[in-house]
Order: sequence, then C-alpha cells, then structure tokens
Amino acid sequence: MPRKPARTVAPWVRTRLRTAPGAAFAYGLLVLVTAFLAASLPWTTDGYETDGLRHAISAAPAHRATMTISTRAASSLGVEAQASELSPDSLLRKRDKLAPLLPDPLRVDRADSVYGAHTTKRVPALDPWLPQRDHVPPQLLLDAPTGLADHARYVSGRAPKRGADGGMEAVVSEKTAKALGIKTGSVVHVAGTDGEPKAITITGIVRPLDAKRPFWTVETQLETPAYLATGGAEPAWYWAAALIMGPESAPQLAGTLGEPEQYWRFAPAANELTARDADRLAGVLDSLGAGPGLVKIREVLGDNGGFHTDLDDVITGFRDMRGSIASVVAVAVFGVGAVAAVVLIMTGGLFTARRHPELALLRSRGASLPGIGVRLLGETAAVTVPASVLGLLLAYGFTGASPDRIGPSCVAVGAVALLGCLVVPLRAMFLHRRPQLHSARDDLINAKPSRRRTVAELTFLVLAVGAVTALRRRGVDTPGAGSGTSTGSGGAADPGSGSVDYLVSAAPVLVALIAAFVLVRLYPLPLRWAARPARRLRGVVGYLSLARAGRSSATGALPLLALLVALTTAAFGGSVLTGISDARDKAAYLATGADARVESGVAFSPLPPKVETTVRAFPGVREVSPVQVEYGVDLPARPGINDNGMGAPLVGIDPATYARLAERTGFGAFPADLLKSTGTGGGKAVGDNERVVPVIASPRVADRLGDKPMEITAAAGRFHVKVVAVREVTPALPDKDFFLVNLADLVNQAPTALLVTGGKDGALDGEGLRTTVLASSKSAHVELAAEKRAGSVDSPLQTGAEGLYLVAIAAGAGYAVLALLIALFQVAPERTTLLARLRTMGLTRSQGRRLLALEALPQAAPAAVGGIVVGWVTIRLLSPGVDLTRLALAGAPEEAAALGTALRADAWTLGLPAAGVVVLAGGAAVAQAWWAARKGSIKELRAGDAR
Repeated sequence: MPRKPARTVAPWVRTRLRTAPGAAFAYGLLVLVTAFLAASLPWTTDGYETDGLRHAISAAPAHRATMTISTRAASSLGVEAQASELSPDSLLRKRDKLAPLLPDPLRVDRADSVYGAHTTKRVPALDPWLPQRDHVPPQLLLDAPTGLADHARYVSGRAPKRGADGGMEAVVSEKTAKALGIKTGSVVHVAGTDGEPKAITITGIVRPLDAKRPFWTVETQLETPAYLATGGAEPAWYWAAALIMGPESAPQLAGTLGEPEQYWRFAPAANELTARDADRLAGVLDSLGAGPGLVKIREVLGDNGGFHTDLDDVITGFRDMRGSIASVVAVAVFGVGAVAAVVLIMTGGLFTARRHPELALLRSRGASLPGIGVRLLGETAAVTVPASVLGLLLAYGFTGASPDRIGPSCVAVGAVALLGCLVVPLRAMFLHRRPQLHSARDDLINAKPSRRRTVAELTFLVLAVGAVTALRRRGVDTPGAGSGTSTGSGGAADPGSGSVDYLVSAAPVLVALIAAFVLVRLYPLPLRWAARPARRLRGVVGYLSLARAGRSSATGALPLLALLVALTTAAFGGSVLTGISDARDKAAYLATGADARVESGVAFSPLPPKVETTVRAFPGVREVSPVQVEYGVDLPARPGINDNGMGAPLVGIDPATYARLAERTGFGAFPADLLKSTGTGGGKAVGDNERVVPVIASPRVADRLGDKPMEITAAAGRFHVKVVAVREVTPALPDKDFFLVNLADLVNQAPTALLVTGGKDGALDGEGLRTTVLASSKSAHVELAAEKRAGSVDSPLQTGAEGLYLVAIAAGAGYAVLALLIALFQVAPERTTLLARLRTMGLTRSQGRRLLALEALPQAAPAAVGGIVVGWVTIRLLSPGVDLTRLALAGAPEEAAALGTALRADAWTLGLPAAGVVVLAGGAAVAQAWWAARKGSIKELRAGDAR
C-alpha cells in the first residue's frame, strides 16, 4: 500500500504574520510613517529651495538679473565701417551666434530679451526751445532697440524708421514728452562727428504696456527722464532723457558724438531653473565674466566684446541664505531622525521581548543564531519593505516632486527600511546568543555598566564637547561661504555652497544623549533614598511603587533617550521660532518706531495739530508719543577733537510716553526723569541762550559733545546741552547718530511724527487708522509695523524652512509620545499580573490605579525635568553659534541685521512638552489599571504561569 505524502508545513513567515496580524500592522504603520517623512524631507527641501532660487532671480531688479553682452567698433574704423557693424542684419547674425554661448543651466527668456545699439555717452541737445533751467541743455541717450512694438503702444504718431533723406527718426515716452515739451513732429538736433548738427524727427509718443518689464527697467531713462545735477561747488540742474529710435536708424548713431555700442541683453528664464542648478549657474557666470566663456564671446565680437551681469551676486545671495537656513534646519532634522531611530529600535525591542519565551525555547532545542536571524528577517522584511515603498509613493504624490530627484528620497527610505528590517533579528540574536530557559533579573538598580558601555559613553561625551565647541566658535555654517564679485568687474570669487556640518548640527542630539547616560547612571540613587523612609509609611502603595520603579528594566535608557532628544529638539525649535519672531519684531519696530508711525508726506515738515487729535481719538490707540525730528543739526566738538564737523538728528520727545515706548520696543530704554524739563522751553526760552537742557545721545554724539555743556543752534531753538545718558538706538529713527531732548524745552515746538502704540499686544486697525488720518490730512503718511513685519518674509526659502521646522517639532513630539507608550506597553503584561495578584491580597481598585501611576512617575519625572534642563542648557550653549538673520529677515536693512537674532529659551516649549510627558505617563498607567480591573484576574492567575 503506497505511503501517503507528508503534509506540507506552512511557511514560517505566513504563519507568524497570521498569528499576530495586529502587531505586524502596527509595525508596518510605524515604518510607513517614518518612510513617508524620510522621503518627503529631500523633496520638500528641494521644492522650497527651487522656489527660493526662482523668486530670487524674478524679484531681482532687471538691471541686475539681465545678462548683457556688448561691444564697440574699433576706433580705427571709419564712420561707414562702424555704421555697417550697427546694421540690424549684423546685430541679428551676432545674436544668433551669441545665444548658444550661454550654456546650461542658463536659459533665456526670449520675450524679455532685446538687442540693439545705443550711445554710451549722452549727447547734448542743441535746440534752445527745450527746457534749460540752469542754462544746461538736456542730455540725450540715443537707443535703437528691437521689439518696441511688443512693449509699447502709441499714444500718438507712428513707429520710427529711417527717413527717406537719410535723417533719423525716434519716439519718446509720455513722461519724456511731458518733461521736455516734445510733441509728435518735433525735431531735435544733436552734434555730429563732422561738426554738423544731426536732426532727429519725433514721429510718435509711446506708453509702456508693462513698465516693469526689463525692456524699460534695464535702462530706466527710456521711460522716465531724470533730473540731475552737475558736480562742483555750485551744481547746475539738467534733464537726462532717451530718444527711442528704430533699428533701421542704428547705423546713423556712428555719425554722432555718443560713441555707439552694440548690445545683446538676455533675460534669464527663472521658471526653468532648479535649486541644484545654483552651483553650476555660478560657475557658468564666472566663466562668461572672466574665463573660457568670455574667450568664446570675443571670438564672435572681437577683443572689445564683454559680458556683464549682477546675476552672480543674486545667486551668491541665494546660496548664502540657503546654506544658513539649511544648517539651522539640519539641527531639527537630526533631532527628529534620532528620535525616530530610537522609536524603531524600541519597537523592535518590544516585539523581541514579547517573543522571548518562544525564541528561548527554539535556542534550547538547537536552533542556530543565523537560522533565527534569517527567519525574523523574513518576517520583518515582509512588513517593512512594502510599507517603505508605500511611504515613498505617498511622499512622491504628496509633495508633487520631480521624478528626476528621487535618488535622495530613495536613500532615506532605504535607510529606514534597513533599520526596520534589522532591528528585530539583530536584537534577538544578541539576547539569545547563548541558550537560556529563564532570564535573570535585569533591574536598573542591580545592573552594572560594562566597560564597553563606559567607553562608548566617554566617546559620545568627547563628540558632544567637540560639536558644541565647534558650533560656539564658528556657528552652524561651515567655512567656505563668502561673497562673490560681479562678473562685470572682470572676475568672480567662488563662494562655495555652504554645506551642512553633520557633527555640529547633531550637537543637541549629542547633548541629550550624554544627559540620558547621566540620568540612567544617577537614576537608582534617588530611588534608594526615597525607598527607605517609604518603608515606615502606613500604606503599602508608596513603598511598593518605589520598589517596582527600581525593578524596571535596565534597558530604560532607550525611552529616556527618545524623550530627552524629543524634548531638546522641541525646546531648540521653540527657541528658533521665538528668535525669528523677535528678530522680525525688532526689524519692524526699527523701521517704524512703534505699532504705527504718522508723519507728514512732505519731508521734515510739521504735522497739523488736528492729526494728533484724530489719532488719539481713534479706537484701539493706547498711547501716542509726539516726536519732533530735525536732521543735520551741526554739533560742536569738545576740546581735543579736530575734524570737518559732524551733524546728527535732534529728536524732541515727550519723556513719559517715549520712555514707555522705548522700554516696550527694547530700543534704548531709559528712565523718564533723565530728561526732566527745565521749565524754560517755549516762549520762556526766547533770548535765553545760556540755559542747559539734558540730552540722551548715541555713542558717537556723546563722544563728540563730551561731559560739559555745549551750545546747539537749530531751527528748534538755541540752547546748551549736557549728555546725561548714552543709548545705542532709539525708536524715533533708525539712524546710528542722534540726541534726544525734552520736547517741552524746545523754543519752536512742532512735532513732525506721531509714534502710535496699539492695544494689547500691539493690536491696531492699521488700514482704518490710515483712512482716518488721510481724511484728516491729505499730506499725512502712515507706516505700520505689521506691514513692515510681513515684508521681512519675502522668500520661499524662509517660509519653507519655517514650515519644515514646525513639522519636525510636531513629528518629534509624536515620536516621543510613541516612545513613552511603547515603554509602557513593554511592561504592561507584568503590571497586569501584579495587579491581579495584589487584588487577591486585598488591594482596592483605587489603590491599584495609584500604584501604577506612582510607579510610572519615577521614570517620567526624570525625563521631564531632564528635558527642561537639557533644553535650557542646549539653548545657552548653542546660542552664540546660531545666527537666525537669514531665516528671519530677507532684504532687511543693515541696522536691523546688526541688532542680532539670538536663540531665546521659551517657557512654553520648555515646560509644556515636559508636563505632557508626566501627564501622559500617569494617565496611561491609570488607564491600564482601569482596564485590568475591568477584565478581571482569572486569566492572570493561571497555575504554572511564569509571569
């Protein structure tokens, strides 16, 4: 009789996944979320950096972003030969040869590119009917660009062309026609190289279709004439304007005294650039300015050919900002990455601990370590790999990234998948490297650190000290970032792309790691000290909770490390966001002086009195400080100073309101009594030149005046001043030099500005105030701090980095919560069994809840307190090396940047997450006690259970 075939044994992986589908799903979900975040980071960073590069180029003035290639005909050529070089056909042929010489990644926007010829020197108009205020004739720029019909419409007349008799024709803009009194049909004469005047007939007047296009903004006088002054002791004023000629008339420029030049202006196509093009773009511009690229240009144009642009300065500014922002963001990314890695390791440890009896039994029956490792690797890979791929696909769809930038995201996801696959088998192989039936106690109090652990801790300590020292000495930016020079100056310096120093960026993580090591070593001491007096208590809950806390696993360093890193990252991130907010507030208040600034639209003129009354009565206005500013007041010099003189603004203030404003804004606070009125202002001071009034001065002004009374003569009055205090800055004006005086001590009191303080937190209806003030005085001007603050953020680099920081902080908090829950889940079965046994001994439900809550507190409280301390210490240690100016302010004035943007510890970001850790730990323990009491104790008290 034939034997029956043996039954096929079910595959190990499928069996294990079916046995614990919930655990497999939870682990896969954790890997998916981690892979999603890891894949999103490179794509998100590349996205906002690309937007930042495009914005930097698009927002730059056209005369800076445009690339100009130009050449002049050799002076040895005759007029006819020069005219031939200026012909439209010659310009077009050269354009077609030059365009391919702009290599990738340079891309040209043909719609905004233009070529033609113009005079490099203004030529004086010879017609007496043109306006000549100081007997200086208008100076004219003759320009013959292509594409005028695409950028302007005719208000009157027709397009210029070459006259039948060889004369020149041109058109002018509306503004030029109005300023110079030119009409269609007018004839303007300029001097020629042959000594004869050259007639230019004005055939039309044009209006720009878009005055912001490069066609009009590279050479601004094409649209708007300028009113300029000659040099010398007695300057004379004259008009400088442009006549726009047709391309057919360009050859005739050779017959004028303007020294004509051929030009080709190429506008960059910013929308086709990406962030990874920035470094290559800088190199290409260097080559075109003074390198092989310029050699190729001169092969087409001759030795006079040249390339000029300030686009390299724009790119350098972007690269510097990108490097500074990336270095600050890297600190948050390292923190979140460290917490995520610890949570994955803890999750693997939880799964390994739950399967400890099974794996111990396999080892006791002869299973090899490699065999166990391969089986566990198959289980985890079956969950981790699909979850990682799904996380990558979700990140790709969520970020809308380009598929050609998939490399960094794949590397990040691969690292997550590798860690997720290996953590369980490696941990199991390490714990079961020797067969064991029953595990010995692994109490935290009884555990003695090994020599290898001590060496590892000392190694990390050295790394942490080195990272903090490096960060404090040179900041988070690596060396190599600098400023390049314009290619138009004949050369460029390669600034380098500020890369991220990983050791320096990991400084907060290393500090938290050292703190975790210290806390784990010190943790048993307070438990021992507290357990002794707890023995004498009448109740059993206190002593038992301390004893239970002392018997927690010695592997408690992992959750403690996760919590400390997460809390430190949150504290650092909160300080970064607080520092950014403070810097923007400072920049806004430096520009306006208060929540709102009301002043006359006519420079330095007094405000009508009714404006102050209107502003004070406006709803939401808490306080108004009148200010009288007089610029350029000559300062006398104390003995020992010999120079050519010095002027500084005189600022008349109301000491009471102004002192409160200075204290609120943080700009030069002072006691109001320092400027107490002498009672000799106004009409009483007329003819009294010997009176001495106290002033608060800037350092340079105070040094010049000295400590003796000095006489001041100003429009506000004549009096002596004595410096009573020195302040670096003041709200009334951003100038570095000033001196403050009591407004009541001035002879001629006429406030020129009002500094308005809004309601709580500066709340003020700015638009309503502006409307009300303009209704009171048409010449008044209102500036709002809120508008200035919003203007400090003008780059996608800033907004993108801030958003990434917020996501990093939120992700770190989420992983911290998960780490705490995993630590609680790991001991949940043991606690449930303990409660069941104690219930049989008379422990009540309320006592059980208190027991578990008190048992959790000795583990959560050190993490919370340590997180606060480590976060505060980290901010104090790293603050000197972190400059948030680039992240906080874009295009900020030099004065605002000089104020500094330092990290500042925020009580909310220090205390709130730490308190949340304690509350969550206690709440989870109470919930577990409630659930265990609801389920009953029968299952937990089975005979023979080893727990």
